[in-house]
Amino acid sequence: MAGAAPTRVLMGVNESTIKGYPHASISSRKAFEWTLDKIVRSNTSGFKLLFLHVQVPDEDGFDDMDSMYASPEDFKNLKHRDRARGAHLLEFFVERCHAIGVACEAWIKKGDPKEVICHEVKRLQPDLLVVGCRGLGPFQRVFVGTVSEFCVKHAECPVITIKRSVEETPEDPVDD
Repeated sequence: MAGAAPTRVLMGVNESTIKGYPHASISSRKAFEWTLDKIVRSNTSGFKLLFLHVQVPDEDGFDDMDSMYASPEDFKNLKHRDRARGAHLLEFFVERCHAIGVACEAWIKKGDPKEVICHEVKRLQPDLLVVGCRGLGPFQRVFVGTVSEFCVKHAECPVITIKRSVEETPEDPVDD
């Protein structure tokens, strides 16, 4: 099958929610490593990984601050900071792909992650969607909800969810 188009795998990735930890979430890293180990393996030219990071707009844009004087310049700085954090997150995945010779693309969207991921699946028509999963219990899922469950039900392509291991679960399992 020389010249065949590479298998396109869309990966929804997010930042860690653990304070002071500005890196990819545990679930995102786990899903990425699993994809490389179990799907890509040594066939690096046969795959193209598509990394999507969805930034959730804060209701007021101030990330849990009690109050803040804001000038027009402050708002520009907030937008720049969010873009920079998202780019830093995607840089982790892109650099790793380039180091091992896997083609990739990465981009940032804003909105509700589950809705945006499913919209991007419809737009891009990847061969597969891979997302991390925190492995929350039924009680926690009611209050937190899960992007992975929504994608399994609504994405218009096969979906693989990768659950983090018990050893990787933080003290508060909602954290990632």
